[in-house]
Amino acid sequence: MPKKGSLLREVPIIIVAALVVSVIVKTFLIHFFYIPSGSMQNTLQIGDRIAVNKFATFFSEIKRGEVVVFKDPANWLGTAPTTKENVVVGKIKAGLEWTGILPDPAKQYLIKRTIGVGGDHVVCCDKQGYLQVNGISIHEPYIFTGNNPSDSKFDVTVPKGFIWVMGDHRGASADSRFHTEDSHKGMVPLKDVVGRAEFIIWPFNHIGFLSAGKDLTKVPLVK
Repeated sequence: MPKKGSLLREVPIIIVAALVVSVIVKTFLIHFFYIPSGSMQNTLQIGDRIAVNKFATFFSEIKRGEVVVFKDPANWLGTAPTTKENVVVGKIKAGLEWTGILPDPAKQYLIKRTIGVGGDHVVCCDKQGYLQVNGISIHEPYIFTGNNPSDSKFDVTVPKGFIWVMGDHRGASADSRFHTEDSHKGMVPLKDVVGRAEFIIWPFNHIGFLSAGKDLTKVPLVK
């Protein structure tokens, strides 16, 4: 049976090892995020926790229809509010943010669905009101019930190295459509993409994988 002293000496080692593993997982493999708004309903609900696959983006390109998390590309969210809090609480939160257990409020993130990738021509809308990607009208069953594919018209060509994104709750999502006057003209640089949102881990009644729209995945890529 291990002596009490040896166990006490091992505790700091275990804690440090756990922190190292947490940082490695956060940096290269999986990051967890909380959904604060309804811009992706009904695919994602307010309060959902999701697992984002960071590892996959190192080896394959983002595809149309995939739900992605990305850093705020051009101040879409405005300046993050600052709040006063207890010093001890602040240090604990800072530690949890550093390990990836809590999101860093200084690094604001968004989650949207990829509609267009580099080279794509995305238009709203055809005569039936559907979005068109490279001249092909797409059916989007994930759109929030009662929403149109878009109430605002647009006609964009996505540059290489960027994506065009939209929320599934089209009537409540300030996505690429509303930022065409910014420095990236509403596009999200691929370098700002954190990873693919692939799995809802909480709450239990909403656990499941996130899938891409079938019509979007069938649109041929523009070389």
